[in-house]
Amino acid sequence: MAKGDIMTPPGTGYIDNLTPDQIASLKEVWSIIFHIADSGEAVVPAEMMREVEKEALSGKGAQTPTVQAAAKAGWFSGNKSIQAEEAAKAEGHGSGMAKISLEDLGLSVDKLRPILWDNVMGDHPDALLLRFIRARKWNTINALSMMFKAFKWRLDEDIPAVKYSSDVQLNDQNPKFFEQLEMGKFYIKGTDVEGRMVAYLNVRLHHPGDQPPKTLEKLTIYVMECGRVMVEHPVETVCLVFDLTGFSLSNMDFAMVRYLISIFEAYYPESLGRIIVHGAPFVFWGVWKIIEPWMDPVVASKVRFTRKDQDLLEYIPAEHLPSRYKGGLDKYEYKYIHAQEGENDHMADTATKDRLVAEWKALMWKFEALTREWVQLGTDKQVDAERTEEVVVKERRELAKQLRIAYFRMDPYIRARNLFHRQGVALADGGVQWTYDN
Repeated sequence: MAKGDIMTPPGTGYIDNLTPDQIASLKEVWSIIFHIADSGEAVVPAEMMREVEKEALSGKGAQTPTVQAAAKAGWFSGNKSIQAEEAAKAEGHGSGMAKISLEDLGLSVDKLRPILWDNVMGDHPDALLLRFIRARKWNTINALSMMFKAFKWRLDEDIPAVKYSSDVQLNDQNPKFFEQLEMGKFYIKGTDVEGRMVAYLNVRLHHPGDQPPKTLEKLTIYVMECGRVMVEHPVETVCLVFDLTGFSLSNMDFAMVRYLISIFEAYYPESLGRIIVHGAPFVFWGVWKIIEPWMDPVVASKVRFTRKDQDLLEYIPAEHLPSRYKGGLDKYEYKYIHAQEGENDHMADTATKDRLVAEWKALMWKFEALTREWVQLGTDKQVDAERTEEVVVKERRELAKQLRIAYFRMDPYIRARNLFHRQGVALADGGVQWTYDN
């Protein structure tokens, strides 16, 4: 572990299960976010900007909004990097840190708040921050750096456009998008023994040259964003089943594997609870020797190998396991249900949409104000000496519930319906209802 890193004690690190030190770390991250939102400045590892510089030297990277913003700010000319590190040192920060403006990252104050709250969706806002903090072992500076990189990626890749679009729109923009969904290459069904959603990846159906790589990337983001709305506390992770039945080297796509590993580790931290590699043939073990070093040790520790179908029952209840696996009792057969007529009519009702968005935003601002108060409790910045931690924490908890209710009232007016709505799995109030044909 790096200096300053702290392992998360079992049973802690989550909402309502935080130690005093963990609460202090969460408050510190919120405090820094508010400082950045107010001042437009941030102190980040200098290495982060060096990565942006490296990206700028690549043909693709030079076109991203954040790199263009950094270039416009003069980051790649003169001695700005040295000045930024000196400014951080002058404020008492350690070596290797740089004080920059959000514009250097392409993250203006106007962009920071929307991308933060767009990432929260129906979650408790603390849950999002805690995922990054846990992933960086309670090192708040590293957690913030990781979060900024994730925000940068979401802007560069225009993740909101993917998340809110319909599958019809995405198919028009990405060749063979529907084809991937229809063949069942990647689908989500049911939960494992610990209540995690299970995503099945049927690797034998994949051939690298059959579809553009960008289509696969957009498909991955779309499925992850659709599924992520259905993940909520206390079960915040998913189980991935890589079904290698019938696998051959013609199915191997190293670029896609790298992409999956990178986005789970860097942009959707603390999302993986279990990875099951099922039915791997002998030829796969040479491939595994290449893949394993790419994985973060924490992620690699979550990998389990199963050979026989019945081995899956250790991780997935028989009642939830599709019956195509021996021992599975759920007679479910994957079939992609296409858009239903009128399912997105709400999105055309701009008057209602504007009203619901305004109601949600009012709660968002109220939550931010209450969080500022919570952060300042016990400091010389505390405004009302009569307000206790217990009272403010209770109000934040209740307000987070109201935010969730407001988000899902707004949801059908801002986000197109997807397969989970058509299946009756994703409920209007944000709940999830899996059914099994036993």
